[in-house]
Amino acid sequence: MGEKLLNVGMIGYGFMGRAHSNAYRKVNNFFDLDYRPVLKAACARDKEKVGAFAKQWGYESIETDWRKLIERKDIDAVDICTPNNTHKEIALAAAKAGKMILCEKPLSMNAAEGEEMCRAVEAAQVPNMVWYNYRRVPAVTLAKELIDAGKLGKIFHFRAKFLQDWTISADLPQGGTALWRLDVNAAGSGVTGDLLAHCIDTAIWLNGSISKVTAMTETFIKQRQHNLTGKVEPVGIDDACAFLARFDNGSMATFESTRYARGHKARYVFEINGAHASIAWDLHDLHRMEYFDHKDEGTLRGWRSIHVTDGDHPYMKHWWVPGLQIGYEHTFVHQVADFLEGLAKGKPASPTFRDALETQKVCDAVLTSARSGKWEGVALMDDKVT
Repeated sequence: MGEKLLNVGMIGYGFMGRAHSNAYRKVNNFFDLDYRPVLKAACARDKEKVGAFAKQWGYESIETDWRKLIERKDIDAVDICTPNNTHKEIALAAAKAGKMILCEKPLSMNAAEGEEMCRAVEAAQVPNMVWYNYRRVPAVTLAKELIDAGKLGKIFHFRAKFLQDWTISADLPQGGTALWRLDVNAAGSGVTGDLLAHCIDTAIWLNGSISKVTAMTETFIKQRQHNLTGKVEPVGIDDACAFLARFDNGSMATFESTRYARGHKARYVFEINGAHASIAWDLHDLHRMEYFDHKDEGTLRGWRSIHVTDGDHPYMKHWWVPGLQIGYEHTFVHQVADFLEGLAKGKPASPTFRDALETQKVCDAVLTSARSGKWEGVALMDDKVT
């Protein structure tokens, strides 16, 4: 009754195109919202492949040129699910056309590009959001609520790591549709922008701004055949990155990410230690939050495992009965729900482009430090355009 339709134009049909499409399709089945997404058009260069994608996910039409998609009057929101080196150009055109924009992470190739994108969406006053979906894991959102309520007290330590092992083989090429993340010209960086960006976004959201970093990176396989040129070319991305950080609140942090941790496919974990309590979380058991409270009676004091599935836990009242689990794909449903609720209330859902720019600036400082071998400050945030 009185539901407003939001016509979505999806650019890209890969892993994230599927994740986002699934979220658009499911969100109104579980959330009572004023807006309903309509899968209006899918866009990619390969007509046959994007046609098959559109048919499978229920898009009404296809385009093979993203500029034509943006020009369409029947598109309200543009979802950018393309390699990182295309984010800026598409976002600037979409903002100029007055479209809402949902952009995959990281926001941009670097902070300079990100700043240009922020100024464009803010000048156009179009709703915008970046897909840092791990904020929407109920256990991670619960951690945010506990920290904001002061349950942990003064924060001393934040540590995070994101481990994978899929690029170990020297026979794996770089570049092209499936392997653009290994091509520095398409990705901008390796694990720093792809994996650590998630860790950094979550850390800033939970614990505030990062002021300085010192980092080291390594590219273990120096040359790979390039899928687009057929030639063996230097590898410009970082296969592994580890860095120390200081937050504005005085706490210390360690971050680590690699694609060379044999046995790990997507191990994202973090732990936060405060004066009163500690929190730990593991993506492999994402519906659980580990919690230690020093106020507990001494003989019973210890880590407790909280099964974050009850109706009073974040987001869970929208799903099943207490005790039943949800998974990775639900984080995208939550993010769409928050975006649509933000539209109804006139309040942007986080992270906005401006929020995501802060993560981009930390990534830039990390890569600069890895080259300089020194502590590097994180650039101050620019004032929002009004």
